[in-house]
Amino acid sequence: MNHPDENELFNRIEAEMSGEVVDLGKARSARERSADPATRPDADPSADSRPGESGDESADPTAPVMVDQSAQKATGPGYLGRLAAAKRRDVVPLWLRSVAELKTASAWVARHYTHVAGYHALRSPVYALRLAMQAPTGLARFVGGTMRWMADREGEPVRLAAVRREDAAEYLKLSRQRDGRVRLRTLVAVLAMFVGLGAALAIYVLAPDWLQAISVSALVLAFGAAGRKADDPVIHRAVDVPKATKLTSDIVLRALGALGIPAINQAQAKGRDGFEFTAPITRDGPGWRAEGNLPYGVTVTDVIERRDRLASGLRRPLGCVWPEAVSDEHTGRLVLWVGDQDLKSAPKPAWPLLKSGTVDLFKAIPYGTDQRGRWVAVTLMFIAGVIGAIPRMGKTFLLRLLLLIAALDPRAELHTYDMKGTGDLDPVGEAVSHRHGVGEEDETIQYALNDFRALREELRRRTKVIRSLPRDICPESKVTSQLADKRSLGLHPIVIGVDECQVLFEHAEHGKEFEAIATDLVKRGPATGIVLLLATQRPDAKSLPTGISANSGARWCLKVMGQTENDMVLGTSAYKRGVRATMFAWGDKGLHYFVGEGSDARIVSGAFIDAPGAVAVAARARIMREQAGLLSGYALGESPEAVTGPSYDLLADVAAVVPEKEERIWNERIAARLAELRPDVYGGWKGENVTSALKPHGIKTRDVAGTTDDGTRTTRRGIARADLLKAIAERNEKPGAA
Repeated sequence: MNHPDENELFNRIEAEMSGEVVDLGKARSARERSADPATRPDADPSADSRPGESGDESADPTAPVMVDQSAQKATGPGYLGRLAAAKRRDVVPLWLRSVAELKTASAWVARHYTHVAGYHALRSPVYALRLAMQAPTGLARFVGGTMRWMADREGEPVRLAAVRREDAAEYLKLSRQRDGRVRLRTLVAVLAMFVGLGAALAIYVLAPDWLQAISVSALVLAFGAAGRKADDPVIHRAVDVPKATKLTSDIVLRALGALGIPAINQAQAKGRDGFEFTAPITRDGPGWRAEGNLPYGVTVTDVIERRDRLASGLRRPLGCVWPEAVSDEHTGRLVLWVGDQDLKSAPKPAWPLLKSGTVDLFKAIPYGTDQRGRWVAVTLMFIAGVIGAIPRMGKTFLLRLLLLIAALDPRAELHTYDMKGTGDLDPVGEAVSHRHGVGEEDETIQYALNDFRALREELRRRTKVIRSLPRDICPESKVTSQLADKRSLGLHPIVIGVDECQVLFEHAEHGKEFEAIATDLVKRGPATGIVLLLATQRPDAKSLPTGISANSGARWCLKVMGQTENDMVLGTSAYKRGVRATMFAWGDKGLHYFVGEGSDARIVSGAFIDAPGAVAVAARARIMREQAGLLSGYALGESPEAVTGPSYDLLADVAAVVPEKEERIWNERIAARLAELRPDVYGGWKGENVTSALKPHGIKTRDVAGTTDDGTRTTRRGIARADLLKAIAERNEKPGAA
């Protein structure tokens, strides 16, 4: 059976095989004319043309329509438009415009030359002694060289060559030239000898002793310098300056060609570069910067995935090679920064707050440096932060550094918990913390739980205070530095730092309550001046609940092993965008991606503060608190038992608000009744809060049928009163249960 489509296909094949020759030039001209309304008889330039009549749509629906206009018809931004969109490069370099970076660079230069001067000044007597010991050799070389010069020994090989060729005429000519040189040079040498001896005799007879000593010393040192050995210099280097190969376009293209990316290799095989440089290769800090466009379809992520190959192609250590994307450009714009030294071994400036200075947590404070040695700042207020890494990569050191920054603001109230139990946070906790716990013992967990409950109540109190303030004092409905100064309001910063937070969230009995309170602190705390910093070596959904990680505005990710952990800390799809903490090596301790401060992910090396340094900084912070009368809590010697949270029995309260006649009840109604029973404890609770609070006690929610206030029958999540009574009975049989 024949179909119209098949007949059309056969007709097209027959036409193509008929042997007709097509003039491409005429065909191209015809296509361009068909695309130009002015050359088409059925064209109507009016905007009111209707389909099938004129204009862009021909009466013939099969007529070809061109999508590419001719070169003469191409349009684009004009000259002024291109100027308006042009990117102007900085006239003054960034390091010169930044006072902090200028001070850092000046300090490095001053320390370098101070070290060089001191190094050589201390060894100058040794240098003089070695030159004096080499002076006889130098004198012998001087005399021998003078004699060879007087005898014209440098021309002897030429004269011997003439003798071997038996060229008498040339030899006689060279001999006469040699005789003239010897007479002249002998005369010069004799005159110089008499002048030198006369000057020496005059100095010996007429000059003072100090001038004689200087003259003899200078002569001895000169002869010593002439007698030095080539392989044994008298003066050694005071500083070994690292030497790095200059980055050139050929080196960059060679490295990109070694990545095994098909589009780049195909372009280079056809004689093209495979990379379009958009700016000259320039010095950028302690390294070189190259910027350009990758071939179509190649992204910066493709290059980042092959960073080890890129380093091999550049013949540089892996820690020197840092490919980056440009956030405001297309995904094929690559910035390649190649450092002079491996990042982990490059010298880093001292932390500005190590020995002096105070902090205002409402302002950005430097805490680390990027690959170029520039300081990166963090503002701890109005955020919640997550730190993730595998063990032994510097996670705890980074958390302690952030807590030290908070400690240097005397107004800040610190709550520190070292759930790992090794005492890494003790320098901060014992010196300044209002609450401090170490380990995962039951008493520490209860201590932390009471504190978290108290923090939740403090959060609720602060929301009421902020809501009650006049608009002219609190226009943005959040805590400011000025409000934090007013002690009567109690809106001072509260910074909570928890290391190995998974110990709290995975606790068999209280994990859900910790999660519920922490989620509330993460979501509402920043606006009220409460900052929660959580660190974990297991950044997964169980150790770091999604409600917390998704609402944390600041993220620090040191080395992790996989994409899941990477995205859990840095955000969904971070791995696909090329932000990969998996590329850090084992030796890159303290090196991490930082997401925050309103910018894209940056690679930062946190300032290294060891335990003695942390103790010194914390001691300074304690003195500031004592002087301001703000030292409180654990730092004043309060025992953990003195810390109390709200006293209530959740199961008893639920039983009190659920009468016997209600065998099943919705959780949202339980929340409303609990809020009415104890507004200071359960105020603001919703149905999901009841679910989370009852789950550790083994009370599961289920679908419960009921009637709404308007008489509608529906099904919602609730509990059975029998399950509640069973849980109370089991608890009473175990007096130690909470």
